[in-house]
Amino acid sequence: MTDFTIRVDQNKYLPAGSQEVHAIVTVEANGPVEQVSTAQAAEVIIVDTSGSMSYGKINDARKAAQAAIDTLRDGVHFAVIAGNHQAEVIFPGNGRLAPADPGSRAAAKEAVSRLRADGGTAMGRWLRRAADLFSAHQIEYPGAIHHAILLTDGKNEHEPAPEFDANLAYSTGKFVCDCRGVGTDWVVAELRRIGSTLLGSVMDVRKPEDLEADFRAMTEAAMGKTVADVALRVWTPRAATLNFVKQVSPALEDLTARRTDVDAMNGDYPTGSWGGESREYHLSVTVPPGNVGQEMRAGLVKIVLPQTGEVLASGNILAQWSDDPVQSTRINPRVAHYTGQQELASLIQEGLQARNAGDVETATARLGKARGIAERAGNEETAKLLDKVIDVDPATGTARLKRVVDKADEIALDTRSVRTVRMRKDPES
Repeated sequence: MTDFTIRVDQNKYLPAGSQEVHAIVTVEANGPVEQVSTAQAAEVIIVDTSGSMSYGKINDARKAAQAAIDTLRDGVHFAVIAGNHQAEVIFPGNGRLAPADPGSRAAAKEAVSRLRADGGTAMGRWLRRAADLFSAHQIEYPGAIHHAILLTDGKNEHEPAPEFDANLAYSTGKFVCDCRGVGTDWVVAELRRIGSTLLGSVMDVRKPEDLEADFRAMTEAAMGKTVADVALRVWTPRAATLNFVKQVSPALEDLTARRTDVDAMNGDYPTGSWGGESREYHLSVTVPPGNVGQEMRAGLVKIVLPQTGEVLASGNILAQWSDDPVQSTRINPRVAHYTGQQELASLIQEGLQARNAGDVETATARLGKARGIAERAGNEETAKLLDKVIDVDPATGTARLKRVVDKADEIALDTRSVRTVRMRKDPES
């Protein structure tokens, strides 16, 4: 069984009368040497085969899907969906998933080799078809790890918004989906919504020829997952208010609205499946004001398996009121770091929106400030991406929007704005 640990970083001391408590909760999972039973893992590969995938992209998509198929462990159940304005299961084609072995891999790769680009784009229908496949597998293998890869190069133009909303809601909780956008004609916000709702990642792939390595890496990561459907359970006192729960590493994700009430004081927040990895969460709690010297538990955070209620790890969030200004005004370095990372993402997205709306003044201010935060946080990748959108005078620090920006650079900046970096030096607890 995977071993989980929880570490809480915070400054528990509050000034007299203060009520807001912040904490960064680090959850670390150390996976077992032996992987989960292959029957307990399932993978669906969804390839955009709409007309826009022609002109060579479909060929690279075929290679990428075949690489993913080759990466599957023997016994892992899988399927391949060709998606345009419809969703066709091109392998195995019987409404069920097939176990991976040399024969099924060869048959699936042969089916992939026949993919052709034609038709429109309706991503919600692709997701619903995948959800149905996973649901059938879940009946036979309860608690299985379900993962999908979705590749597209375009906009969701052939599915009415209400239908897409219904399809996405139908798919929620049935599988984790990592999304990839290739080229420059897809919409970051569309894939971000899918990835966010289905607890997966979203990344841009600038060149179609890079898809093969990316698909292989995604599948390898999925094969390393060992525990499905893990929840972050948060207890707060009756008189307290939980303001938010946000994942802040490795990527920003606001989980606040995804709470499932367990009882009056406990709520579960979904985190998806885990392998050997570490994630960090920022929690904010408002507590009743206390007297100097008084200490209370502001929250209790647990990692649980919701289906069984088994607690895998736990940690306390504390509050203590102090009249020592040195104690009570110190900001925990990890809290400060991730607060800055969240501000960075907001500034980038607001700046890009302003730029596309023609609001040069707002765009320059937001992106210029983002550049400074990225540099101070050691987020070199984001700083380099910002340098492709703005020029900064090294003498004065004044930012200026570039007149011509490569669309692929803008997409990369938007997509990766939610990727965070850990602190340069891990502070002591």
